[in-house]
Amino acid sequence: MRPATATAAAVTTLLGVGAAAIAAGRYASDVALRAPSGRPLPGDPRLTVHATGPDRITLTRSLASLRPGTYGIEGHGLHAVVGPALDRVPHTADTVVRRLERVELGVLGPGARVRFTPALHIGTPISALGLAHEDVEIPGELGPLPAWLVAAPRTTWVIALHGLGTTREHPLNVVPFFNRRKMPVLIPAYRGDEGAPASPDGLTHLGDSEWRDVDAAIRYAVRRGAAKVVLHGWGTGASMALRAAAESGVRDRISGLVLDSPVLDWEATLRNLAAARHVPGPLLPLAVRAAQGRIGAHGGDLLRDSSEPGALRVPVLLLHGPDDSVSPWEQSVELAARRPDLVTLQTVRQAPHAAMWNADPVRYEEALRRFLTPLL
Repeated sequence: MRPATATAAAVTTLLGVGAAAIAAGRYASDVALRAPSGRPLPGDPRLTVHATGPDRITLTRSLASLRPGTYGIEGHGLHAVVGPALDRVPHTADTVVRRLERVELGVLGPGARVRFTPALHIGTPISALGLAHEDVEIPGELGPLPAWLVAAPRTTWVIALHGLGTTREHPLNVVPFFNRRKMPVLIPAYRGDEGAPASPDGLTHLGDSEWRDVDAAIRYAVRRGAAKVVLHGWGTGASMALRAAAESGVRDRISGLVLDSPVLDWEATLRNLAAARHVPGPLLPLAVRAAQGRIGAHGGDLLRDSSEPGALRVPVLLLHGPDDSVSPWEQSVELAARRPDLVTLQTVRQAPHAAMWNADPVRYEEALRRFLTPLL
């Protein structure tokens, strides 16, 4: 083969390999970034219902079904709530019996395939909790954002921000707590959620652009009479809250942040999501690079930005644990160590991503009570 021909062949081969790598990276990043609102996060197995009774349910034995606390379980056309495991109830070695709190949707019977979820409720504040609410629209950057407003007398409002894998129904877990303390709660949808405008590129940005919808929610709350707001976010919702506290034009109205399982290491979370959805290991670096090229790399700096002097100006309650397989707990430990003047870390064990309340509701709400008291 002539030298020129050999060179051309080598270049063509390299270009082909490069194009294949780009295509593979784009595919791998799609797996993580095109997750629709409410799609369950990967990691938890589907479990089989073996038996049910008036107040108990028997499930396949696994790390998920053995977790302490209170969880929703969901499957095709059904939703129920289960409490702690009942160790003294007879069962086979491959099953676990938990307390069955209630069935909210469908018929829960033997053979049903279910998955644990941190969201206990389905519906709206009035249908799920019996709490009157107002359906409102927040003027957002991309268009109107639907939201629920549960009114109360205080002028310090809570804006509750769900994360990946859940919807506005997830924050309903803690709405009764805030309502008992007479704090108004605003629960907005944001870009990509059902009923809200789509992201222009159809991708989730892990909070890196969605935070601007939080800014819109703060402005709406202020127009409706909020003197101060507390942002309470889960997962990417917590990341959105952090970025709003640093960059919002109305950040002076933010008096505190409650961060449950925050996504502080953008690249690690992207890798974890892609890996849990069975993207082959060799493609994971390509997925990260492709995602950075498509939506930017700003999210990777959130831990550094938040821990710099002057970046955080308000108290932070950080609730996270080492069993989170989506967002690394170590980043939360590091943030608390860098900013001990403002950040209080509540470690929660045996809880998956964004389920710190589920693992121990009493302890979670007591931490909330202590944190909020000086802010009211």
